[in-house]
Amino acid sequence: MRRVFTLTICAVLVMGTAPFGVRARLSAQTPAGFVVRLGAAAEPVDGRLLLLISKNASREPRFQVSAPDLSSAQVFGLDVNGVKAGDQRTFDATVLGYPIESLSQLPAGEYTVQAMLHQYETFRLATGHTVKLPMDRGEGQQWTSAPGNWYSTPQKVRWDGGKGSTIRIELDQTFPPIAGPPDTRYVKRVRIKSELLSKFWGRDMHLGAHVLLPEGFDSHPNARYPLIINHGHFSSDFRNWRETPPDPTAKCQYSERFNLDCYNRIEQQAGYDFYKEWIGPNFPRVIVIEIQHANPYYDDSYAVNSANLGPYGDAIMKELVPYIEQRFRGIGAGWARATYGGSTGGWEALAVQLFYPDEFNAAYAACPDPIDFRAFTVVDLYADQNAYWNEGPFLKVPRPGHRDYLGHVSATLEQINQLELVLGTKTRSGGQWDIWQAVFSPQGPDGYPMPIWDKRTGVIDRKVAEYWKEHYDLSWILRRDWSTGLGKKLEGKIHLYVGDMDNYYLNNAVYLVEGFLKTTKDPYYGGEVAYGDRAEHCWNGDPTRANGYSRLRYHQMFIPKFVERALKTAPAGADLHSWRY
Repeated sequence: MRRVFTLTICAVLVMGTAPFGVRARLSAQTPAGFVVRLGAAAEPVDGRLLLLISKNASREPRFQVSAPDLSSAQVFGLDVNGVKAGDQRTFDATVLGYPIESLSQLPAGEYTVQAMLHQYETFRLATGHTVKLPMDRGEGQQWTSAPGNWYSTPQKVRWDGGKGSTIRIELDQTFPPIAGPPDTRYVKRVRIKSELLSKFWGRDMHLGAHVLLPEGFDSHPNARYPLIINHGHFSSDFRNWRETPPDPTAKCQYSERFNLDCYNRIEQQAGYDFYKEWIGPNFPRVIVIEIQHANPYYDDSYAVNSANLGPYGDAIMKELVPYIEQRFRGIGAGWARATYGGSTGGWEALAVQLFYPDEFNAAYAACPDPIDFRAFTVVDLYADQNAYWNEGPFLKVPRPGHRDYLGHVSATLEQINQLELVLGTKTRSGGQWDIWQAVFSPQGPDGYPMPIWDKRTGVIDRKVAEYWKEHYDLSWILRRDWSTGLGKKLEGKIHLYVGDMDNYYLNNAVYLVEGFLKTTKDPYYGGEVAYGDRAEHCWNGDPTRANGYSRLRYHQMFIPKFVERALKTAPAGADLHSWRY
């Protein structure tokens, strides 16, 4: 770890005997608050400066910030541009924070504090705009650990409620580069420069993938294989795959989400079980890929062309997929390709099937992100005036953002969006609502995505909503284009699965899409829509297992389903033999 800054924290009242050993000093020159100073920086820095405050000393504050979590740490954020060594920035009562909005509301008491600087890079886009964004550096767009980000050692302090104390922090550490996993016999890593994306972003941009090769790949050199894309978030390695037995000495980790003890061992066992099935005599011989397309806005591009992210859809379909099929002997035809995924991956699976209908033969979309913007979670983008509030003549009720299977709400839409605004202005938080905005919105005059709504007030921009509708509302695109040829290309290909108590209300949009699909004719859609009773995010169509287990079996669920369909729908003369051994 490279030392880049030195650290000192000062305050009127400090825990002299506390862990992390801090010293007290009064500052009469600076208003009450926190002052972060940049030390020996080699060159001017742009980015988002974050101040993190926690009551829980068991983990670093940077790991405790979460919108749906009632125990979230406190965070404040400031944009910094061109700051040099020795420059400092002050967090005072005027700086927006989450969950509380102002330092003036922070009660006096003992806290663990930490500061971090999330670095931005300058991009000169093909559109002529210049923007500053956090380039992914191999971590999957995680501000908490991005290589090169500067941060301070957590320190215990006593805050006096803003009565006059100044706490000074100097950043002292930077995260090191990340080394990717090595190839194995079955899992290969590929990375190519994308000419399409490089042209858009004004610098070299790359696409990558984890490629899972079938058993017998080397011993059957004349075989050519179907290709299946498992869409989803960034992963440092192929998901739910393990070539060695579970580690019996691994310390058990409890999953609060699934209420399961030793969930890490459950995950290891599920990955090893899939490995044994994959190499067994009866599992279909196909190629499965997981795309690595983290970008300056998010850990995933949503696999479509976008005014703000660039032509990721075309880059994947015209550059990455042909490269993989040529290198690893893919069949290279639409009848022999399929997509599946959950959540973000569910939306992507359905979207690429719609946008490239001839290039895929099935989409298995579990718990998809909103596929109908009349139910953008709990907001109707076309009818509602405000995303945050249901309003009557006298009553004003906040819209929920996250619930459990009993309907208990842990965060509102306003709160989740407030956190994103604190983590990054101009759609730069790396959060869920910001990436939807980055992918779906037109580019604004300043080169950043045009907001779908005001982050502070929730007022919806109707013109931006209409742009979203025409370009990315998958339900509207189905209804608009079904009878003009799209329907014939999608017959039998659409499969949707969602829990009826999805934590993010994603089932609402699926109901609307199902309502249309049931009315289709010439042709009838001929696919499947299924709901999990009281199932949370991300139910994927398996009624025999709880979410905590079924989510680890996407490969086993959808690969055999697709192979069965491919064999039934392959055109005359198609290769149905070389890969079936």
